[in-house]
Amino acid sequence: MNLCITPQSTIEFEKYYRLRWQVLRQPWHQVFGSEQDELEQQSYHRMIVDKNQQVLAVGRLEKVSQHLGKIRYMAVSPKAQGQGLGQKIICTLELLAQQLGITEIELNAREIALGFYQKLAYQQQGFSHLLFDDIKHFSMRKKLLSHTQHQKNNADKLQAIWHDTIPMSKAMNMEISYYDEVKLFTHCDADFNQNLHHTMFAGSIYTLATLTGWGWVYLQLKQNNLNGNIVLADANIRYHSPIKGVAHACVEKRNTVGDLTTLQQGNKVRVKLSAQVYCGDKVAASFTGTYFVLPK
Repeated sequence: MNLCITPQSTIEFEKYYRLRWQVLRQPWHQVFGSEQDELEQQSYHRMIVDKNQQVLAVGRLEKVSQHLGKIRYMAVSPKAQGQGLGQKIICTLELLAQQLGITEIELNAREIALGFYQKLAYQQQGFSHLLFDDIKHFSMRKKLLSHTQHQKNNADKLQAIWHDTIPMSKAMNMEISYYDEVKLFTHCDADFNQNLHHTMFAGSIYTLATLTGWGWVYLQLKQNNLNGNIVLADANIRYHSPIKGVAHACVEKRNTVGDLTTLQQGNKVRVKLSAQVYCGDKVAASFTGTYFVLPK
């Protein structure tokens, strides 16, 4: 059975890059390593493997800006052609893009692949460039629907509360991109939140994580038809690596502890949770917080 996974180990990434090189670079006598660029560490990588952990297809998503994404380095092993694996990679990356708040995807398609992308609703924009003085590429784009339809009203209300009452969140253009009662994704504008090193300002990372945690509690209250005043009681954050490009934060239900239903008896509730701030697939900062919900 084939699985679509995120490469994580050194061995997995070596296999991932090797297939990319074998399909996209080796036939044009390019050296191994030429299939990589400076955006690898801030991108999202997916690959399809078989039952023997052999890589059959790969693809990469990067955030060009807060709402624009780009798919690059699509490759399918010659032995796996015709099995729909390229489409599976594209669909996986598009779903991820929606969760990250991306509303439009661009890519540069080789001339031979134009029909493939057109069947997936990508629109040709014209000639892009010639690679290795041989391979014509054409620009293509596709609009994506928002992935916040589920619980959309509550998500919109939360975003309005942030922007109306916390000026920093509005300046950061902090937005909710996905919520399904199990996971919450948020993101913000990369350009505004850069420091002098052209990486994300530590204060912006902390704000993004803190408000994502606060937002999780708010949405859980609305989901359960409860009301309360949410306050942050304790917090800690660890910065693991600099963030270049556009970050996103995530809270997952499995990483939260607290029973909100006791609010109905007039009790104060304590919620402990963790939030991660990502640079591409990599966790760049880890936040832990304790929030109290006070009965109204």
